[in-house]
Amino acid sequence: MQHTLPNGVALGAEHFGDPAAPLVLLVGGTTMLSWPHTLCEALARGGRHVVRYDLRDAGTSTTLAPAYTLRDLAADAAALARELDDRPAHLAGIGVSGFVAQVAALDHPQAFSALTLYGTRPVAPGPVDPDLPDHDAKAMRQLFALPMPDWSDRAAASAVILGNDPDAARTVAVRIFDRAASTEPVVQMANQLGMVFSQLDCTPRWRERLPELAIPTVVLHGRRDVFFPVGNGEALARDIPGARLVVLDDAASAIPDAAADEIAAAMLAA
Repeated sequence: MQHTLPNGVALGAEHFGDPAAPLVLLVGGTTMLSWPHTLCEALARGGRHVVRYDLRDAGTSTTLAPAYTLRDLAADAAALARELDDRPAHLAGIGVSGFVAQVAALDHPQAFSALTLYGTRPVAPGPVDPDLPDHDAKAMRQLFALPMPDWSDRAAASAVILGNDPDAARTVAVRIFDRAASTEPVVQMANQLGMVFSQLDCTPRWRERLPELAIPTVVLHGRRDVFFPVGNGEALARDIPGARLVVLDDAASAIPDAAADEIAAAMLAA
């Protein structure tokens, strides 16, 4: 279904569990399929109303939207949380949507009661701070050595894979392509690679504000993540007061189905 916010933005979303239960809001990174069905079901079994949603310009949400900033995406998260439940929500971001979740929790503290960050870092796209590991150089060379696909072609677009399980990633990529509102290349590229973030205004920095966070926070990170190596998660856990760090030895940038119960248990304990 779609939820239209007061600002006119429509966000595609999927619901799991009892709508009267406490809300867990999963921010798509960039589409809702970044959050596996298995994890959503595990959280719902744990007594939560789980909603995963697509960011602007992804999935079934508003596409080819006018210019917007990271803080607009954060405001979307807060507005959606308020529409879905009068109580503060548990907010979760993965990868690039972890930026959205951090800024949303900082800018809209009354909207959120807990925070989960998976496979992300405390700074925006671009040069990283000296204490943060950058993308794995070998993996990035391999990725950018690939010819740019025809983003309007289903098979070509779903062949650009990041993750440690190519078969599972390709299955998700095909679903992402099929869910998009358009086959326009810019829409499909944003869906598959999250490249919309390269066009965003991500200033000012928010890392220095992370010590302001006063809600339970779980930082989850795959030890095999080459896009945001695990040192980024370790830094987040140091920067956020009281944050709990959970490193998943067999995971990379995507959440494996096999880790769904462990991740759900960590989130439900927050």
